[in-house]
Amino acid sequence: MPIDHINLSRVDLNLLVALDALLTERSVTKAAARIGIGQSAMSHNLARLRDLFGDELMTRGPGGMQPTPRALALADPVRIALAQIETLVSREDTFDPATADRIFRIGLPDSTEVLIGPALLAYVCEHAPGIRFRFYAAEGQGLLDDLDADRLDLGIGVGAFAGGQVHHKRRLLATDSYLVMFNAEKVPIKPPITLEDYVRLPHVLTSLRRGERGVVDEELEKLGLSRKLALVTPRFIAVPFLVAGAAVISTMHARLASYFAEELGLSLSPPPIDLPELRTSVLWHASYDKDPAHIWLRDTIFRVAAEVREKKAAKPPKAR
Repeated sequence: MPIDHINLSRVDLNLLVALDALLTERSVTKAAARIGIGQSAMSHNLARLRDLFGDELMTRGPGGMQPTPRALALADPVRIALAQIETLVSREDTFDPATADRIFRIGLPDSTEVLIGPALLAYVCEHAPGIRFRFYAAEGQGLLDDLDADRLDLGIGVGAFAGGQVHHKRRLLATDSYLVMFNAEKVPIKPPITLEDYVRLPHVLTSLRRGERGVVDEELEKLGLSRKLALVTPRFIAVPFLVAGAAVISTMHARLASYFAEELGLSLSPPPIDLPELRTSVLWHASYDKDPAHIWLRDTIFRVAAEVREKKAAKPPKAR
């Protein structure tokens, strides 16, 4: 569609900057501070925006300023358009990791942090010493919300992300299966674990969601069975220590379980039921799709993850 230059010239594009700040901060005062103008100027911009779009855009509620449905519909198109404009006018069309001074905010589960965090940190310390990371615990819809609000630069998560939208870019990072982990000194069984022992023994469940159900419970239910949960925790990193100290079992991501078993002398077994494939993906907002720094970040994460998998595959497992 051809651009209507005459009509577009009548629009102050700075108003879109103000709208993005208002939608991000949900506060006239904070939005004004975000872009470096006074509160009265931002209030004036909001009035002009309301006139431009024919909508209130932001209304006052018990929790402060709330966006209208029209404002929410504008949020992502406006942010993507501003990011594209910034890319066009920015002189920083290249990114040199060796000299860059920047912090990246990444939301990820501690399972991914354990598996690739050390290698990622080692790579950056050697090749990009000015790059720093801030890791946050984020998963599911919360991760998507943080990407939308620009609280995160990148997300790494497990699952389907049913709430994902077209502006949520995604790339598969890894696939995995499951293994059952236990301390053979406290749980006197030999691999492979039988279905009878599997439902008889108490389990430790790792769940980032509220509730006491996981993929194992869904598959057992199809067989008319259930398991006994001894403990539910949101932290993968705690599970091997719990398993090492008690007569319990835990069904974990295979690569993570293998890592913990090797470090702590735990035993492993394939599960006695069929479990779906685990898919871990990297997610980011479309506004950063062409950003050179973000392209470098994504490529680096994928390179490091691939190297970690290759090293693990080349290393023979210890006998248990």
